[in-house]
Amino acid sequence: MTTTEPTTETARFTRMDESTAEQWAEIGRQTFGHQARVAEKVLELLAELATITDGFAVDQLTHCLQTATRAERGGASTEMIVASLLHDVGKIVAVVNHPAIAAEILKPYVSDDVYWLIQVHQDFQGQHYYEHFGMDPAARERHRGHRGFELAQRFADEWDQTSFDPSYDTLPLEHFAPLVHELFATPIRLAAEGQRLTTSANVSTEIASAPTAATR
Repeated sequence: MTTTEPTTETARFTRMDESTAEQWAEIGRQTFGHQARVAEKVLELLAELATITDGFAVDQLTHCLQTATRAERGGASTEMIVASLLHDVGKIVAVVNHPAIAAEILKPYVSDDVYWLIQVHQDFQGQHYYEHFGMDPAARERHRGHRGFELAQRFADEWDQTSFDPSYDTLPLEHFAPLVHELFATPIRLAAEGQRLTTSANVSTEIASAPTAATR
C-alpha cells in the first residue's frame, strides 16, 4: 500500500475567503499527487463487504467478486469489470440507496452509460424480488430507450443476478486490484472537459490527453 509522504507545505488560512491562488495551487498539487489513495480506499471498502451477508448464500464481497469475474470472462471492458466489482460497495454504508453511493464513487472515472447503469441496476434486478416488497417488478421497463439499456440488461441478467454461487470459481480481490488502480488513476471527466489541474503556483498540468473511458 502506498503511504502518504508528510509535507510542511500547508495552507495557513483559517477561512476560505482569506485564501490565495498560490495556496489553492499547493492544495491542488498535493491532492492530485495523492490520487493513488483513491484506489487504495476503494479496495479497503470492498474488503469490508466480506462482513456483510444479510441472508444471502455468499457474503457481499464474494458476490461482487463473482459479478466482476463473470464480467471479465464475458469480455467486458476494464471500466465495466471494475464497475461490476463496485456495484454493491455502497452496502457498506446503506443498502437502501447503495446503487447511488456506488455510482457516485465511480462517476469521475467511467463513461456516462456505466455511471447510469450502476445508478439503476437495482431496478433491473427488481424483476426477481420487487413484488415481494410491494414494488413494481417491471421497473426496468421505465428505463427502456436509454442508450445504456442493453448493457445494463446484460450486466443484470448475465453477471449480477447469477453471482450468489458458493461453488463458482470466483477470482480473488487481488486479481482485480491492478484494474482498480488503473481506473482510479485519472478522473476522466476532468480530462473530457479539458480542464487544467494546477499543480503549483507556476506550473499546471493539461489532462485533456488522459485516457478516456472508450480506450480502457
